[in-house]
Amino acid sequence: MSTSAIVTAAVLVIGDEILSGRTKDKNIGFIADYLTAIGIDLKEVRVVSDDEAAIIEAIDALRAKYTYVFTTGGIGPTHDDITADCIAKAFGVALPYHPEAVAILKERLAKTGGELNEARMRMARIPEGAALVVNKVSGAPGFWIGNVITMAGIPTVMQSMLDEVAPKLKTGTKMMSETIRADLKEGDVGTPLGEIAKANPDAIIGSYPFFDEKLGPNTNIVVRSRDPQKLQVVKGAVENMIAKVKSQLAAG
Repeated sequence: MSTSAIVTAAVLVIGDEILSGRTKDKNIGFIADYLTAIGIDLKEVRVVSDDEAAIIEAIDALRAKYTYVFTTGGIGPTHDDITADCIAKAFGVALPYHPEAVAILKERLAKTGGELNEARMRMARIPEGAALVVNKVSGAPGFWIGNVITMAGIPTVMQSMLDEVAPKLKTGTKMMSETIRADLKEGDVGTPLGEIAKANPDAIIGSYPFFDEKLGPNTNIVVRSRDPQKLQVVKGAVENMIAKVKSQLAAG
């Protein structure tokens, strides 16, 4: 499989409230499912505090390594919402008020009756050269500069923004998967499963133990591949291995 068919991503979650436990992250799992479904491999997730040096360091490391970096959090109206400042510094650009972002906020506030004060104007500061990411939920936009896509931390807003950018993303060949229920303990299949994995390095094989109320300890084996033929070959190898192990155990 050509590496050109693989598109990668990282998620950078920004916010002291996540690290302190005051806010429980609901975005990582959603983004992971979303990207997998459209053919983008989420390879790394980082969570950093509202610290300028930490955010810039993470942005620079991740954008150099992956096709896309999605950030969540830190683009609100308060003093500790510093994501836009940090991304502008990471890219070495200014952070002016974006005329379209200002117009969006004015229009939104005209409907809701709020005042476009200094705090709210912070949400109209966009790194120079960035494109806006439309926010159909609450108005204040995210932005996209280079390969970094900056979104809100509020789950409903983030999901709306992800829907906006998804059609513009470069996507790769989708990863397919098959799940095989072993009806065996994980320790029973561990060694032969490792042999199958070693013989098929271009497939991904995962072993996931669970407890069955009737049978007790059990195992699901998940095979993943971008090649449908390879997927079926490895699935067959796993099924044959399971049958063999069961036969051996039955023979005592």
